[in-house]
Order: sequence, then C-alpha cells, then structure tokens
Amino acid sequence: MIPGFLRRARERRRTIGTLHQRIGEAARRPDLYEVLGVPDTVEGRFEALSLHVILVLRRLGQLPPPADEVAQALIDSVFVQLDESLRELGVGDMGVSKRIKKLGASFYARAGAYGTALDAGDGPGLAAALARNVLAQDDPETAERLAAYVAASAQNLATQDLDALLTQGPHFAATLQEA
Repeated sequence: MIPGFLRRARERRRTIGTLHQRIGEAARRPDLYEVLGVPDTVEGRFEALSLHVILVLRRLGQLPPPADEVAQALIDSVFVQLDESLRELGVGDMGVSKRIKKLGASFYARAGAYGTALDAGDGPGLAAALARNVLAQDDPETAERLAAYVAASAQNLATQDLDALLTQGPHFAATLQEA
C-alpha cells in the first residue's frame, strides 16, 4: 500500500481523501456535541475537526517516512476544504485569505498545546487547553470528559502503523460515556 501511495498521484489523492473523510466523520459524531459539550456551531465544528486532525498528525509524526508526506498531504487537504467551506459561506476572496491565515495559526497553536499536554501525560493541562479552545462553557467536568476522550483516542492511534491508518482509518476512542 505505502509504495503505491508514493508513486501514483491519483491513488495518493484518493487515499488522503479517504483519510480526511474518516477524520471528518469522527469529528461529526453526535456524542461529541451532545455528551462532551462541543458547541454545535461553525466554530465548534472547526474545533472538533481540528482536534481529530491534530491527533492523527501527532501519530503520523511518530511514524517513519513516508508518514511525513502523508501528514503534509492531509494538512493540504484540510486547508483546501476549509478554503472551500469559507467560500460556500459567502466569504470573498480577500476575506478567505485572511481567515485561512488565522485558522492556520489557531490550528498550529492548538496542536502545540494538545501535543505538549498529551506527551507529558498532563490530563489537567489537556482539559484546560480543551476548555479554552473547544468548549464554549467553563465546566471542568465537561472538559475532563473531553480530555479523557482525547487521551483515549491518542492511545488508540498509538497502536496503528501507517498502513493501518491508511487502510483501516484512524481508531479514535470507541465510545463516549457520560461521567
């Protein structure tokens, strides 16, 4: 699977498109919004998508090449989709560029905050970062539940190699349970 991914542009686009689609499906799970308190707004959906992409990118960063190429292709795919979504919302050409820059900066800041907390095993730090960035409410219990989901998803992804990520899709936490 991986050698073919590198050689054929059409296969590469299809593979990345499928990975991106699976991440998007995970980010639209109703329990993220109903149980874990992610706001069901444009901003909340961006945060949910970003969170899941960040988790996959974090895992790709732990894998040997060509995982780095997969990561870059995924980032490109995500930001092309964001660009298209802004245009569908009626944002003009000048506004799209500015908003993409802002979204990119916030995306990478979140990736740094979440990655640092996950790498350190800092559950309270992760919950605080998620409360600040994702949740529209200051509810420590909700933030802790979301942090538990994120940590469990990171653990699930840690068991997947590149081939599994690309063929089976990312394995995020299987269930979200109310605390």
